[in-house]
Amino acid sequence: MEARFDLRSTEQAQRFYKKFAAAGQTIAESTLPRAVQELVKIRASQINGCGFCTDMHTKEAAAAGETQQRLNLVAAWRDATVFDEAERAALALTEEGTRLADASTGIAAEAWDAAREHYDDDQLSALITLIALINAYNRLAVISGTPAGHYRVGQFG
Repeated sequence: MEARFDLRSTEQAQRFYKKFAAAGQTIAESTLPRAVQELVKIRASQINGCGFCTDMHTKEAAAAGETQQRLNLVAAWRDATVFDEAERAALALTEEGTRLADASTGIAAEAWDAAREHYDDDQLSALITLIALINAYNRLAVISGTPAGHYRVGQFG
């Protein structure tokens, strides 16, 4: 399978990706735990049907020490006992932030309150911007038809 369109082959997209990468770096350097960051990226990518991003972030998470059991259970996190309350709050906010079009009410008070309980202002800011960023990345990959399965850990630096 080949990409429908190679965004990285255009000068405009290369400039865009550099700015996106810089935004992602600010989140990566935040105090939001790395495990939470990867879980958020994986869950949003699963919901959006982005095989490329799901492949990338499960491999990056495993390389960072995430267990196979937890990776296997991200999609079923509500029924899994392997995630702590803070991770569960981040996953709930991720799902609601990713599925905005599915609910006319936006983010439920319960999801917001749970995230607020577990994360300070800086971490919550990182979580919100990460949810927005990964959703944008998912859309770029899905629209351009980027195939999954060939990502190598650290491929983008």
